[in-house]
Amino acid sequence: DHHDLCKIDFKEEHPPVLLLSSNQGRTLKSSIYTDEDHSNSSQLSNTTMMNGESPQDATANYADNRASPSTNPVAPMRGVSDGKTVTAMSTHKGTTGTIFEAAFVDPAYTWPPAEGQGKNAIELQASTALIKSVAPNDRLDELDDDEVSLTPSMMSSDDEGAAASPRSRRNVQTTTTTTTKKRFGCCKSSNEQIISANSSNDLVSKSSSFGSRFQKGSKAERRAERQRRIIAKKKKRRREARARERYRRVPEGILIYRLDTSDRTITLVSGPSSNTDMNTLMTKMVVINAKPSSDISRRGIILTGVRGEIHTVVACEQRTAIAWLESMDMMLASSPNDATRAAMENQLGEGVAMNRVLSQKSTRSNWAKGKESKLSQTERDQIEERYVNLAAYSNNLIRAGAFPNSNANSQGKGKAAGGGGGIYYTVTQIHDDGEEYDEETLESIAKRRAVIKDSWDFFRMVCSLLRDKRKYDEVFRKMQLDPVYSYLNSMTGLNDPGDDMAMGGNIGADKPITQMHLAEYDDMSNSQIAKDLVRRAEVALPSLVEICKALAGSLGMEEVGVGPVKDASSALRKAEKKYEGDVLKVTDYCRALLVVKDFPTLLALLELARDSFGPLIRRVKLSTLKSDRNAKPGGYRDCIINLELKDHICEIQIHMWPMWVICGVDGFRHYRHCLEYSTDTFGDPYEALAGLDRKTMAELIVMAEEAVADMPLETLEWYHEKFILDYFAEVGLFLHHGLHEWAETTLRALIKLRCQSPDIGPDHHETITLYKYLEQALRAQKRIDEADEVAAKIAEYKQLKTNEKVEADKSTWDQWVTEPFESIVDPNKKEREEEERIKKEVRASKKAWRKIREERFRFLDAN
Repeated sequence: DHHDLCKIDFKEEHPPVLLLSSNQGRTLKSSIYTDEDHSNSSQLSNTTMMNGESPQDATANYADNRASPSTNPVAPMRGVSDGKTVTAMSTHKGTTGTIFEAAFVDPAYTWPPAEGQGKNAIELQASTALIKSVAPNDRLDELDDDEVSLTPSMMSSDDEGAAASPRSRRNVQTTTTTTTKKRFGCCKSSNEQIISANSSNDLVSKSSSFGSRFQKGSKAERRAERQRRIIAKKKKRRREARARERYRRVPEGILIYRLDTSDRTITLVSGPSSNTDMNTLMTKMVVINAKPSSDISRRGIILTGVRGEIHTVVACEQRTAIAWLESMDMMLASSPNDATRAAMENQLGEGVAMNRVLSQKSTRSNWAKGKESKLSQTERDQIEERYVNLAAYSNNLIRAGAFPNSNANSQGKGKAAGGGGGIYYTVTQIHDDGEEYDEETLESIAKRRAVIKDSWDFFRMVCSLLRDKRKYDEVFRKMQLDPVYSYLNSMTGLNDPGDDMAMGGNIGADKPITQMHLAEYDDMSNSQIAKDLVRRAEVALPSLVEICKALAGSLGMEEVGVGPVKDASSALRKAEKKYEGDVLKVTDYCRALLVVKDFPTLLALLELARDSFGPLIRRVKLSTLKSDRNAKPGGYRDCIINLELKDHICEIQIHMWPMWVICGVDGFRHYRHCLEYSTDTFGDPYEALAGLDRKTMAELIVMAEEAVADMPLETLEWYHEKFILDYFAEVGLFLHHGLHEWAETTLRALIKLRCQSPDIGPDHHETITLYKYLEQALRAQKRIDEADEVAAKIAEYKQLKTNEKVEADKSTWDQWVTEPFESIVDPNKKEREEEERIKKEVRASKKAWRKIREERFRFLDAN
């Protein structure tokens, strides 16, 4: 994979600031990004440009990195690649913005290339082209002053008014090394260039010293300004030439477009391919509207130009399309500046009224709605700057392979599927000449990314927790169709008021069983009591192991677990949280677990335990398995037996296999997180996004794309559960961000994968949940007919589940019909009939249990 390493040389007063790796960034999750962090950090960027560079300088920056290596060794900074975020002067006076360059798919070609058609060769062609575009013998000082054309104001700067003071610049020397490796070889070529803020004659630094010794507007100062502009012109001409050369060698099937948000133009900067349709090729457009397309690859953008022309461009990579669309949405929300008006006049012709076109700018951008519509232009520029910095930084990390094991599940389809698309990805920020600009450092971007990454991880965790909760709920619904469930549901546990206060249960402080209170505990602290209980648990543990072995051997259970003994510190925390500090009410110091196959096996285990060691049983907790009781936080349900061994109360957790298989041993972690974050209060995981502003939502989408970078949507398979969850979480961001087309595209892909899964299928509750969100996305797009079709499918599923319940009821009891007039004569008849129905259901269920007991657990009669 291709990546560049950037080496930074600093003067003594500017110590090196190392770029944080993804793991280091995680430790900064509590850091809050502020302008103070911004201003106090060392001014470090991927490329520090000389005074007076133009946007064209920046866009050609990749091809211009050549010189001798740095003499001061600094640790290489992972994550810095050709997708740079650099700074340049605006070509339009008084305007700011960003220039993007990225690879898009030629409509005459398919992307990514089909298997066997040189998928890796595309990237090798692209990287080779970039290396060839650097002229090895070019030197900046080869150009004479006469070769540089100057404006009249520059020529007369010695004779006319005072020149503007140059922008304050830090004295930073930057060496950028571009390294390209062939995928199946050991060949490597590199180019390095030292770009110094000091010219060969130190004119820039001298100009500041002149300013301190001479009054403003002196001839020496004006000469320095004139010389600075001459140097900038030289660099501009050389860089423009190299940029033109660079894009002459773009591989077949790739088109390179440039987006300039300062004047809202998109321009084709590469040549066409051999099969390009020149009649439909979009070469330049002034954008007045941009929206996602319904392309199945989720990489398409529909553009509308100032002349009414409509073109669809498809990016080579998902994150390119997302970053461009977001930036264009920000761009269209701003009031048109002089550069935009000039670009529109250039396309429409001078004298053409543009009021009608310009009046549409605020109605089509999501950034011009709600509270974002009240933002000032300065605030919009700051938001755009931070967004594009984060997007470019994330792209750099991805292209540099900065994520460990990121390709573990991609099976070669990740970066290879992107091919050369990421090679031609650059971001350049442009600012007005003379504007004071404090460039955001890589360190501050890394800090902000760490905060956004933690937010994304939390939101993804909420989606995962609620997904598993829905699985638990669906499994329990199916378990209740078991013919013996009504009998189990009618049973009353021992010392089991449950935890549901609404049903007369306890909240923990009045737990009906406790550890034995010994006299010596009166003179001991809670910590000492807990340590003594731990010691007693270790004595009782061997006896618990023998009992569990006996139960498992009799019932043929394979899943059995014992211990470890709960430590004193954990017991103290649990007592403080649940039992008002009473460590004697902690009854799971000594614990074990058994996993039973189904409800008949659970009934057999309870009968066997009663007959084998009944006098030792202190509690049988069945409350969470009751249909009228709440589940544990997170939806989990189980049975607990407490028994007293060697004067110590132990705990046997009995898990139902259909529930256990969902999370396995991680079920307790699921329970703990659901309890800690109160996720049961969310009816929908996307509710966790409520209240987030649009800027944060856009940055979360960048993190989502970073998570799925190795698995484009079109390469996703039904068994890629990790990426399916990532895409599901991203759908929520799309729906809340107004990107309903991409939400629809992603949902249709996920529904297809769920239908292909042998464990799920089209009628599974997860598939139906995806259909519900699809209906929401379609209605947001005003596609009512399609939304109604999806709603009909959801209603059909609900009816199917109702029919399942009716059929299960018919198998255990007969139905009867009540005459309407009898309800009038006897108003209590319905209640009595309901009681009779339940009794009849229990009798039928008990009869079914006896039949199963005779067939599967005949040994219970012998006991």
